[in-house]
Amino acid sequence: MLALLPAASAQTLTLNHDEGVTRIKKNPQRVVVMDEEALGWMFALGLGDRVVGLASSYLSPTDISGGKLKPSVLKEGFYARGKLNNPSFVGSWTAPNLETILALKPDLIVRLTWDGNQNYDKLSKIAPTAGYQEGGQGFWQKGLRDLARVFGKQVQAEQIIKQAADVNRAASRKLRAAGVFKKYDKVVVLAPFSGGSTWAYSRVRLIDDLRSLGFKNGLKIGTATLGIGAQISDEALLGIDKKTLVVLFPPGGQFNGADAFLKTPVGQRLKDQSVLYVPEAFSPYSGPLVSIRNSTEMTRLILDKLK
Repeated sequence: MLALLPAASAQTLTLNHDEGVTRIKKNPQRVVVMDEEALGWMFALGLGDRVVGLASSYLSPTDISGGKLKPSVLKEGFYARGKLNNPSFVGSWTAPNLETILALKPDLIVRLTWDGNQNYDKLSKIAPTAGYQEGGQGFWQKGLRDLARVFGKQVQAEQIIKQAADVNRAASRKLRAAGVFKKYDKVVVLAPFSGGSTWAYSRVRLIDDLRSLGFKNGLKIGTATLGIGAQISDEALLGIDKKTLVVLFPPGGQFNGADAFLKTPVGQRLKDQSVLYVPEAFSPYSGPLVSIRNSTEMTRLILDKLK
């Protein structure tokens, strides 16, 4: 028996993640991702075909048939970025269907998490579960690197992390050469939600990429919620100066309130210094694939605005 221990140990590894310490078998074949963030990491590693279950708050009943995502939906937006083999829908980020997940017999469950998020203990009884806090330092890089260890894809992970950084640097040079920072040296990222509330992001959600491009913070944000931003008042928005670029970065699907925001007095006041950046359908908020798109598309939008 003792002679078998080294071989058995070689087939597993330990992940220290934001919800605990988890022992995981290497190279799992059946993975459930509890959000598009984790899906993006799987796509970046070329492992979308290992995803047997997907949780999401973007999907509606019309996107599902027989408990699975419709083939037409898999061809839309971010879902088309990788190979998905007819995954089952396992509920929303906060209310997963545990029975469905159990029936899928996953080898690994990966999720984004935050203070107060529930079900970690229940998910861990189904399969080894790793969770990552969105507001944590180096959030998506840590999640990606951990998954890369699990699947033996460390070289690929480092390559795409470097690619994202290289794209940011090249975009920064292009903006500087065009004189963008003479007109706008600061930036604020606003997320207008349907229903009238507006968030300002302090980290992770687009703002980190814009800082990498060379912009300074254009708005002091109060106590962050979930570590990534806070709801912002109209009074604070009216105090934004003319040298601050306002990026409207609405949430996806039914939560998008950008059009309504632009019709408000505050939206009209900020309109001339604003650009609207719409993420892909079903897109996560961060990750290497998202970072590359953010830098490329934001550079295009900003340069177009200065023409």
